Amino acid sequence: MTSAKPAHIAMFSIAAHGHVNPSIEVIRELVARGHRVSYAIPASFAEKIAETGATPVIYTSTLPTEDTPEDWGTEFIDNIEPFLDDAIQALPQLAAAFEGDEPDLVIHDITSYPAGVLAHRWGVPAVSLSPNLVAWEGYEEEVAEPMTAPLKATERGQAYYARFRAWLDENGIPEDSDRFVGRPRRSIVLIPKVLQPHADRVDETVHTFVGACQGARTEQGGWQRPPAAEGKKVVLVSLGSAFTKRPAFYRACLDAFAGLPDWHLVLQIGKLTDETELGEIPANAEVHRWVPQLDILRQADAFITHAGAGGSQEGLATGTPMVAVPQAVDQFGNADMLAALGVARHLPMAEATAESLRAAVLALTADPQVAARAEEIRTQMAAEGGTRRAADLIEAELSEGRPIVRP
Repeated sequence: MTSAKPAHIAMFSIAAHGHVNPSIEVIRELVARGHRVSYAIPASFAEKIAETGATPVIYTSTLPTEDTPEDWGTEFIDNIEPFLDDAIQALPQLAAAFEGDEPDLVIHDITSYPAGVLAHRWGVPAVSLSPNLVAWEGYEEEVAEPMTAPLKATERGQAYYARFRAWLDENGIPEDSDRFVGRPRRSIVLIPKVLQPHADRVDETVHTFVGACQGARTEQGGWQRPPAAEGKKVVLVSLGSAFTKRPAFYRACLDAFAGLPDWHLVLQIGKLTDETELGEIPANAEVHRWVPQLDILRQADAFITHAGAGGSQEGLATGTPMVAVPQAVDQFGNADMLAALGVARHLPMAEATAESLRAAVLALTADPQVAARAEEIRTQMAAEGGTRRAADLIEAELSEGRPIVRP
C-alpha cells in the first residue's frame, strides 16, 4: 500500500455490467483506504455503486441499455457512434455535477470519453481502468486501420470523424480521436495478462496488468448445491447480461445434460428469455434469470460461457474449464485466446448443439492436461496483484503528482 494522502477521486463509467463490475472492488478498496470517491454513472447502477461506499454522481445517458442490445445495430459505425453522441450530451451534465468539487484524480472506463476531457479541463491526471484488451505496438496498422479505412471513405464515417474532431477541438484536445480513445496516458488493465493478445508488444510503461479484481462478492449471495446434486459434477451456463435472448441455445444445453445423471446443470437465462420457452426442465437442472456466478464457479467443474472479459477471467481465476460460445464484439477474440491457452473449446453458436456441447464439456473435464493448465494459470493470476495492486497504482498517481502536459 502506498502512503498517498486521502484524496477526492472521480470515477466515470457507463451503465453496463461488463464495464462497471470490473471496477467495483477497486472502488471499494480506495474508499476503505480513506479516499472520497465520486462515481459518475446512470441511475440504474446507483445502488450498486453506493454499496462500495462511493458517492454516485448521476447523469442521463443515451446509450442503448442491456435490455435492448439490438439497438447497437449491426455495422461498425452503429457500434461507435452512440459513444460519441452520449459523450457530447453527457459532458455538460458531468461538468456541472463536479463544479466546485473537482477531483484530484480521474479514473475511468475506456468507454467514458467525457472523463478525458474533464481531466484535461481540470488539470488533473487521468487513469484508464480497462476491463478488456488494450492496444499493443502495431495495433493501429494491424487492426484499427483495416476497420476504419472503409468507414472513413463513407459519408457517414466522414461525418462521424469530423464531429469527433470538432468536439475535441472545442475542448482543447489536440490528439486525433483514435489516439484519444485507444491510447491513454496511463492504464490499469483489469484482466489477466494471459487474456491479452500480443502481450509481449504491450507498452508496460503505460499499461499494467493487475488481473481479476473480484472480491468476495458476498453482496450477491451464494449458491448451495441442492441435495439432489450431491456427488455430481456441476456445469454452469451463462451468456452474461446483454445477448441473452437465446432460448434455442438454452434448450440445447438442457438436452446436452438431461441424459447425464452424474451431472447437475445450473442455467442462467437473463432477462430476455422466458422460462416457458424452454419446455420441460430436466430433473438434474435448475434455471434462473440471474445467479451468483463467481460463487458457483468456485464449485463448478465446467463453464459454458459467452467469453466476455468478466466471465473469461472468472473461469480462469477459479481454474474452471470452459466452452466458449461467443456472441459479440471482443468475445470472439477471447474465445480464441481461451482455446489457445489450453483450458477451453471455442464453439461457434451455429455449431452449439446438444451433442457438441456435451462432447466438448466431457472432453475438457476428462483431460488431465486441461486441469493442469487451468491450475497453472490460476496460480499465475493470483500473483498479478488484483484489487490491492490496482489501488496501489492509483495511489501512486496521487503521490507522484506528476504534472499534466499542456499543448
